[in-house]
Amino acid sequence: MAGLTLHNFGIATGRLFINGRWVESATGDRRDIFNPKDETRVDTVAAGSLEDAERAVAAARKAQRPWNALTPMERAGFLYKLADLIDANSETLAQMLTAEGGKILPESRIDVGFCALLLRHAGESARRLEGEILPGENRDEQIWIPRVPYGVVVGITAWNFPAALFARKVGPALVTGNTVVIKPHELTPLTTLALAELCRQAGIPDGVVNVITGDGRSVGAHLVSHRGTDIISMTGSVRAGSEIYALGAELIKPVRLELGGKAPFIVMEDADVDKAVEAAVTSKFFAGGSVCTCNDRMYLHHKIHDEFMEKFVARVSRLSVGDPTTDVNIGPRISSGEVAKLSQMVARAAEQKATLLSDGQPAEGNNTHYERGHWFFPKVFSVTSNDVDIMRQETFGPVIAAMAVDDFDQALAFANDSEYGLSAYVFTQDNRRIMRSVTELEFGEIYVNRPSGESPHGFHTGYRKSGLGGEDGKHGIEGFLRKKTLYVNYA
Repeated sequence: MAGLTLHNFGIATGRLFINGRWVESATGDRRDIFNPKDETRVDTVAAGSLEDAERAVAAARKAQRPWNALTPMERAGFLYKLADLIDANSETLAQMLTAEGGKILPESRIDVGFCALLLRHAGESARRLEGEILPGENRDEQIWIPRVPYGVVVGITAWNFPAALFARKVGPALVTGNTVVIKPHELTPLTTLALAELCRQAGIPDGVVNVITGDGRSVGAHLVSHRGTDIISMTGSVRAGSEIYALGAELIKPVRLELGGKAPFIVMEDADVDKAVEAAVTSKFFAGGSVCTCNDRMYLHHKIHDEFMEKFVARVSRLSVGDPTTDVNIGPRISSGEVAKLSQMVARAAEQKATLLSDGQPAEGNNTHYERGHWFFPKVFSVTSNDVDIMRQETFGPVIAAMAVDDFDQALAFANDSEYGLSAYVFTQDNRRIMRSVTELEFGEIYVNRPSGESPHGFHTGYRKSGLGGEDGKHGIEGFLRKKTLYVNYA
């Protein structure tokens, strides 16, 4: 695995994928990609420029009308071929994803598998793209409302799920007749570049899919504000989403944002505590907590609080942190900046009188494996106030806090008291509480008596600062189409 690079996919060093070809950056500049576990160089990629972005947009615009001229079922055929190629290369892709992102190998395999599943779902949606025909006010007249593609989609992806997020942009965009320019995160571009090569091998026509590496605040911003791009689909931080929203505003450009989260995890006194504990651990520590939907703050009914926390802390204390290619539960953080951010949050929690119940540190004398790399160990806190920072700021790492609540009303009030509104969890056997969650829990995605994990035919959407629009399922597909009204008189 140490020698795994883009050469495994036949991609020369420092190339961009534009108009169906692997090309040098206009500037020739490059940047190294490092393995988070030991800070060794994994590979080198092009540092894309504004001129490269211009070339990619031009290629996408030229390809869009011929691509849209195909039937949706013809376009779906290319997505099926791409998904098959992903399956055939799944282990190599997973190993590359782990090398650049630090995710443990089983989770990287899940990411790659979900990528293929999302592409197949997009292909299956080809026969379900619908318009409308309405009766006209005049005789011999109908009103047609077809759904048509926007044109050129800019897809900007985050570092935590490079494969699945690629599919979330590319699958719906392509099946609906759009073309795409993808800008992967600067820290994890390798998997996306490898997927671009598989697009080429799948026979997707030149210019339909383009991948540009580079800095978000230069290349990414240029793509967002470019007059030749028609809609933006971005997954990332609230900070980046806010900047993209402002850039798109000048041209009144549609912007779809999937941003951060601070998911509440509510457990009532009638819940199956053991089931809730397992779900809480899975939903918090999958991908080391670097998931926007992860369990990020827990509200536990006072009658089961102590039992739950005793079992939860015991489970967390058994989680292992280490080399993501070995049998561990959590790998390294993506960067030293992420480690510093989490360390500051933990220090702030201590200042605000949060009680540290588990710090996850390795045994004395067992630190040799962590001398290099970006390591952070699970932390569990108990708090008595919903106003402390650790209950309000997204952690995006293996840090979690819990507090006792008097009843369901208080749990709902605390859960909704947040700038975020992506995901929430509810554990109860009371159907009245479940139905109240439908109307009173102000989050776009709610998991009831189960851990996290979306389905490709669901709808992944957030409220408030967690984003605009949404992804997956028929509603996600519709987000890449706009309506056009025709008044057709045939008298």
